[in-house]
Amino acid sequence: MARLIANGIIYLYVVCSIIRADESNDNDIQDVVSEVVYKTPEVSGFAYLVDTFDDLEKFKNTWVLSEAKKDSIDEDIAKYDGVWSIEEPKIHAQEGDLGLVLKSKARHAAVSTKLSKPFHFKDNPLIVQYEVNFQEGQECGGAYLKLLTLDPEHVDLKIFHDKTPYTIMFGPDKCGNEHQLHFIFRHKNPLNGSIEEKHCKKPRERLEDFFKDKQPHLYTLIIRADNSFEIKVDNKVVNSGSLLDDFSPPVNPPLEIEDPSDVQPDDWDDRERIPDLSAVKPDDWDEDAPAQIVDEDDVMPDGWLEDEPPVIPNPDSVKPEDWDVEMDGEWEPPDIPNPKCADAPGCGPYQQKMKKNPRYKGKWSPPLINNPDYKGKWKPKLIHNPNYFNDEHPFRMMPIYAVGFELWSMSTDILFDNILITDNEDVARKWADDTFEVRRARIAEESVTLWGRILKATNYKPGWWALYIIYCAIPVVIYVWYLLKRAREWSVWRQIGTFTAEHPWIWTVYLIAAGLPIMLVIYCCCFASQV
Repeated sequence: MARLIANGIIYLYVVCSIIRADESNDNDIQDVVSEVVYKTPEVSGFAYLVDTFDDLEKFKNTWVLSEAKKDSIDEDIAKYDGVWSIEEPKIHAQEGDLGLVLKSKARHAAVSTKLSKPFHFKDNPLIVQYEVNFQEGQECGGAYLKLLTLDPEHVDLKIFHDKTPYTIMFGPDKCGNEHQLHFIFRHKNPLNGSIEEKHCKKPRERLEDFFKDKQPHLYTLIIRADNSFEIKVDNKVVNSGSLLDDFSPPVNPPLEIEDPSDVQPDDWDDRERIPDLSAVKPDDWDEDAPAQIVDEDDVMPDGWLEDEPPVIPNPDSVKPEDWDVEMDGEWEPPDIPNPKCADAPGCGPYQQKMKKNPRYKGKWSPPLINNPDYKGKWKPKLIHNPNYFNDEHPFRMMPIYAVGFELWSMSTDILFDNILITDNEDVARKWADDTFEVRRARIAEESVTLWGRILKATNYKPGWWALYIIYCAIPVVIYVWYLLKRAREWSVWRQIGTFTAEHPWIWTVYLIAAGLPIMLVIYCCCFASQV
C-alpha cells in the first residue's frame, strides 16, 4: 500500500512537472505573441477605400453619421440614433488594433464614407472585403455593407437612410432561424430605366456558426467583368456563379410570355377522365345500408352492474347558502362517479358494441374512364414579350461613390474592421494575409484549451489519468472491503472508530487520496488563469 501511494505521488509530481514545463513553453509562446507590437497594415496597391479604424481622428474626418429619419414608422424609432464607437475587440485584443463597433441594439444606426474616387464597372473586377465579429452573438439583425449609387440627388451622406439608392448590398444577416449572406445588386432596365433588385442564390455552406462563435470572420465579394462572382468567408469560397444565371428574378426577362388576352374556348374539354355513362348500378348495391351494425355476438361482461347508475349525486354536497330557488331553480347536488362501479367492468344498461356492416357500400357512382374528348390542360398561347431585353453585361452596374452601414440589430457590440474596396484581386489577397490571417493565427495560439495543453503535456495518453483515478480509488475500495468483512461483528460507526484508532495512518491515506485531486484542480485553475 505504501509503495502504491509513493508511486502515485511520484507520478503526480512527474505530470505536474511536465505540465509546468509545457506551461513554461506556452508562456514563452505567449511572450513572443505579446511582444509583437501591433502595427497598422498598409495596403499593397491602389484601393478605392481602405480603413482599419485604428485612427479615431481619421474616422471622425472621413465617416459621416446619418442624421436622417426613416419613413412610415413610429417617431420614437425613426431616428438613426444608434451609437458607433472606435474601440478594441472584447477578446484577443492588441494595443492599437481598433475596430468600428455598433454599440446599441433595437435602434437604427447608419454611418458612411466616400470612396477615394467613384468606381465604374468597366473592365476591372470589384472586390469588397471586410471583417465582422458578433462579439455578443447575434439574435436578429444584419451586418451588411451597402455600396451607394453615384446619384447627384443623393450625395449628402448626412441623410443616408434605408431609401438611399445603392448598387450592391453585401454581408451577413440573421433573423430567427434564417441565416443569410446577402449579395444583392440593383439592375437598371435598359428599356425603361426602372430599377429591380436581383438576389443571389443561397450559399452552399452552413452559416450558423459565423453568427454565434463570437470570432472575427472575413467576408469577401469578387465580381468580375465576365459576369462571374465569388463569395468567400475566411478566404474559403462559399458561393459562386454568374450574374446572368444565379439570381432571382433573372436579369433578363423571358423572350415569350403567355397572352393575357387569350381565353379558354367554351368547347375545350380538359377533363382527363369522366364517369362511364353506360355503367349501371348492380342490383345488390344497397345505398341505404348503414356503415355499422350491432354486433349480436357481443355479450355483457361478467360483473357488469346493470342496476347501478354510472354516476350518483354527491351525498356530501351541501346547497349553498345564497342559493335562490326562484332565480337559480331547484338545487341538485353535483354528480360524482358511482363508487360501486370502481371495481366493476361497467354500470348501467349494457349496450352491445357496433361492428362494420359487410353490406355497406356507400353511395354508388359510375366508374371513371378515359375521356375521348380530352384535349389536355389549356394554356394561353405564347406571344413575344414586349418588355424583353437581353442584357449580356449585367456587370456594368450603376457606378458607386460611397459605402455605408445602415443597420438594425437586436445584439450589441458588433465589430467591423479592415474594410477594403479595390479592383485588384492580388491587393485584396495580400490585404487578407496581412490583416485577417495574422489575426486568425494569433487567436489560434491564444485559444489553445487547458485540456488540450494537459493532453499535450501527457503526450496525449488519457490512460495515465485513468491510472491516477484507479490509484485514488484503491484506499476507498480496500476500506469498504474491510468494513463489509467485519460487518457481522461491529456496527459501521464502531468499525470506523475502532479501525482508525488502531490504524491512525489511515487518515494520512485519505488526506492524500482526497487532497491530491483537489490540489490538481486548484493547480489547473491557477494554470488556466494565466492562459
